[in-house]
Amino acid sequence: MPEVEEGTFSNGVPYLRTGQGPALLVAAGLTTEHANPTGAVRRASLTWAAPFARHFTVHLVNRRPGLAAGTSMSDLAADYADVIEQDLGEPVLLHGTSTGGSIALQLAVDRPELVRRLVLAAAACRLSAEGRQVMAEVARLTAAGDTRAATAAIMAAGTPPRLRVLTRPAGWVMGQFTPRDQRDMLVTIAAEDTFDVEPRLDRTTAPTLVLGGTADGFYTRDLFERTAAGISQGRAVVWEGRSHVGVAGGKVPAAVALGYLLA
Repeated sequence: MPEVEEGTFSNGVPYLRTGQGPALLVAAGLTTEHANPTGAVRRASLTWAAPFARHFTVHLVNRRPGLAAGTSMSDLAADYADVIEQDLGEPVLLHGTSTGGSIALQLAVDRPELVRRLVLAAAACRLSAEGRQVMAEVARLTAAGDTRAATAAIMAAGTPPRLRVLTRPAGWVMGQFTPRDQRDMLVTIAAEDTFDVEPRLDRTTAPTLVLGGTADGFYTRDLFERTAAGISQGRAVVWEGRSHVGVAGGKVPAAVALGYLLA
């Protein structure tokens, strides 16, 4: 495993940095706390990043903590724009997963000059109707303090339908370990609920690869393909039967993403 540097950028966005080469900014999916990952999640993130670190300086970023109520996707994207301009000093390669993909796409739409090449993994121009319903339920349960049920709901939607009978109870057990203060997560869920950049996709100038699966509980094949079609240099790869987690953390999608970023 390459050496890892941990810190925060000048605007408070946390990062783990590893590897050498051109800057690759990797935006994380939804997290209960907007901080650098620890424990098993940290190990998994760095294991995923290791092949990329052979070619790029990988910056694994989360969102800035202490988000104000009413923060929008454009606000979250502006935080990453500040990182690129103030800390990295040059346009970047950009990889966004799930909610991180929504923010990455918003950045490519709002500030196209800052993005050299873009990969969206298990992400699209907006959530599906089912995805919005799931996240509304997660927000309601979290606000009510039922972290077990909230974790069960989000884990079930992230896995294939045939496995949800197992992942839902597993999520219920894991939910007891989630932090009680999840205000930042709730602000981010609210921002993504209204996120829809389909009418502005043509502003994205970076070559873009959209990776998805047909068993994703938050997006549909149509949304993945519409997102790619709306970008002048967009392309979609959609795997039959792959789930949200299967695309977000799978070795094959990661290898395809790496090849695209190296092209």
